Amino acid sequence: MSERPTMLVTGGAKRIGAAIARAYGAAGWHVVIHYGRSRAQAEELALELSSAEIVSCELDSWDAPLAMVTQLAERLADWRVLVNCAGMFDLDTAQKLDPATYEKAMRVNAATPARLAQAFLAQSRSPHGRRVIHVTDQKLLNPNPDFFSYTMSKHALAATVPMLSMAREREEDRIYALAPGAILASHDQSEAETEISHRMNLLHRKTTPDDVAEAALFLGSGWLASGETLFVDSGQHLLAQPRDVLFLARQ
Repeated sequence: MSERPTMLVTGGAKRIGAAIARAYGAAGWHVVIHYGRSRAQAEELALELSSAEIVSCELDSWDAPLAMVTQLAERLADWRVLVNCAGMFDLDTAQKLDPATYEKAMRVNAATPARLAQAFLAQSRSPHGRRVIHVTDQKLLNPNPDFFSYTMSKHALAATVPMLSMAREREEDRIYALAPGAILASHDQSEAETEISHRMNLLHRKTTPDDVAEAALFLGSGWLASGETLFVDSGQHLLAQPRDVLFLARQ
């Protein structure tokens, strides 16, 4: 493990987070898989990778995520990448914001990733520069009134990218946003609805978890200038969609 660069991905046990973990693992990295309640999936994934470990904390806690960073930074010699992938995607609308949904979305999707990034940049060690990658959403440029609190929280997270970039102390560090489109089934979508909704983009193709994972691996190299956002959505962000594609597919 000491000879490998290390990355941490939050929400890494399932879905897009797991795809990102596999991509880094295949590229020879030591992968730290964060999970919330999916311990079995995290353990199974770690066994697939040549060098991996699992770690857990509640991301809606104010202190636990920072303690996790401190504990990891103390023993990881080349902790180079933090991918903030975990998030919550609960429904409320522009007509009626749900206070509980809003408060949790802003904590889990915005405040905690920002604080994780701050702690990572303050404490992690790497002789090659560090990379923070916030997973946001194509809704940043293609908003609709659905998932109101979620969308606000992703806008808030996106706002931290240029600010953290401007505040960084080491020129070789990079802070990025990775903005996917519709990738996996959400909520109560059927397979048929997923097939329709996920092709509602300029290329009429399904963007895959592996597409996002490969983009995350590319950003981990730090070739782009700090503060950039990379959209991986087959052009969905270039459209004007009046509702979330989950609902458009049902019309």
